[in-house]
This record gives sequence, C-alpha cells and structure tokens, in this order.
Amino acid sequence: MAASRYRRFLKLCEEWPVDETKRGRDLGAYLRQRVAQAFREGENTQVAEPEACDQMYESLARLHSNYYKHKYPRPRDTSFSGLSVEEYKLILSTDTLEEFKEMNKGMWKKLQEKFAPRNPEEKQKAWARALSRPRT
Repeated sequence: MAASRYRRFLKLCEEWPVDETKRGRDLGAYLRQRVAQAFREGENTQVAEPEACDQMYESLARLHSNYYKHKYPRPRDTSFSGLSVEEYKLILSTDTLEEFKEMNKGMWKKLQEKFAPRNPEEKQKAWARALSRPRT
C-alpha cells in the first residue's frame, strides 16, 4: 500500500507546475522537497500514519485540480485593485519583491551595506580597528 501512496504523490508532483519566478517560495518545489523527505526509501517507505497521508494527498489533489475554484466561482477575474492575474504574477515574483525591498531601504542602510566588510575576517579586522582607535 505504501508503494501506491508513493506513486500517487509522484504523479501529483509531476503534474504540479513549478513557478521559476518564485525561487525559494514556490509551492510546487516545496511539495517535491517534502515528498522526497517523507518517502526517503521510495516505494519501500513505511508510512506511520496512513490516514493522515491519504488525507494530505486528497487535499493537495483538490488544490491542484482547482476543485474550490470550480465549486465557488467568482463573478469576475479581478480584485479590489483591478490588476490582472499576469500583473499579480509579475509583482509577486522574487526579483520584483527584492527590488521593492531595495527601494524601501533608507540611504543610511544602503551606505552601510555598500561599505560593510564582505567576509567574517574583514568584519573582525574592522571591529579591531574601531576598538583600537584612541577616542578623542
């Protein structure tokens, strides 16, 4: 029975898309990682809680098949902001979010990062220089 669970999860992972614009935050990539952890021994893995495993699979399968999107249809494909799905995808991409973080930093923080030592040895030397300077 564990072999069939493993195969079902593998099939779900194959079908689930990976969004390359969301590096480190993508649900498809996370799902693949968790399945690899849970089934380390592949088909020979013994599932400790088969009911919970089956319930997790069914929940993920419903999400993947857009069950709730079809069950509760929306009258329009827009939100309060009026942006389209493509615009939201662009805004929520990792690169765009990093640009927003950079824009929100103050001038002092940007200067600190620019002149900060890159590796731990340089950081330690900088601290030693600062501490050894005579105070005036």
